[in-house]
Amino acid sequence: MRNLPSLTRRGLLAGTAATAALAALPATGGSSLARAAAPASVPRVRAAAAAQSADGFAGVPALGLSGTTGGAGGPVVTVTDAETFLDYCDRDEPYVIQVLGTLRISSKQGVRSNKTIIGLGGDAEITGGGLDMYRRQNVIIRNLRFTGADDDSLSIQQSSHHIWIDHCTFSAGADGLIDIVRGADYVTVSWNHFHDHSKTMLIGHSDANGSQDRGKLRVTFHHNFFDGTDQRHPRVRFAEPVHVYNNYYRNNRLYGVASTEDAGVLVEGNYFENVAHPIRSGYDESGPGRVVERNNLYVGSGTPRTLGTVIEPRTYYAYTLDAPSTVPTTVPAGAGAGRIA
Repeated sequence: MRNLPSLTRRGLLAGTAATAALAALPATGGSSLARAAAPASVPRVRAAAAAQSADGFAGVPALGLSGTTGGAGGPVVTVTDAETFLDYCDRDEPYVIQVLGTLRISSKQGVRSNKTIIGLGGDAEITGGGLDMYRRQNVIIRNLRFTGADDDSLSIQQSSHHIWIDHCTFSAGADGLIDIVRGADYVTVSWNHFHDHSKTMLIGHSDANGSQDRGKLRVTFHHNFFDGTDQRHPRVRFAEPVHVYNNYYRNNRLYGVASTEDAGVLVEGNYFENVAHPIRSGYDESGPGRVVERNNLYVGSGTPRTLGTVIEPRTYYAYTLDAPSTVPTTVPAGAGAGRIA
């Protein structure tokens, strides 16, 4: 379909109202600090499915890596307090860091390369602040709840690459839930639950950063549940290709996916329910991006707006597309923290 002029946030709200009317083992070793972090009363919990490998762009061999393996091969430690957790995140060596219970942090705290951060059980949580990957590589974050961050919940930036965000739950942050910006590359965001938030995910932080971002920001989004969040699922600048497949969009007030500033986005096999503007080319003051849609279902939703052609993700990796009609059942049942524990 021919691209229509970009809408502003106010225009989208008006349209929305009209449409609505119609890898890890138990911590048995590690340093004395790790043992101190896990008192005798801590159960010996095994994080299920931790051996599963990253798929999508995070699984692509590139930039000197065979894929994303996180802290595999390093010590496995269990942490129950924020100070110990941040100490391990800031170490240069590979670690599998198992989080037990709730950790309260502030601001954006750095995570160094070659780390797996995985929640144990169904209630592992990081609250109050977020995690920042700045010029880092090979990081896995799984099975965690992120709530009430005072900035971004997760920031992936400055040429960080091979990052896998999987089976987490995000809500109620002060800014974005996930930002992938400033030349980041080879990222997969899979099986996450997003709720009670407005600005969900951003790829490419500004219209003026094309010189750093073009040819990078390759990201896969699959089997995520965008549950009543307003916008940015994701909003994309300059990146190509961004692959958005088999996600469940429900009651998203402003829009689903927006491709801007000549980004190339493939949107396929998704289920849009009560989304007035499921797919946009261009948004607000950002120029139009290229976006291809195919095999999506639109229930109580508006018409997708597309433009141009996009590099096929199969150029980089193989994948299996689920029937979009199954998405409203399979994605809520499997997405979010506590599903792999």
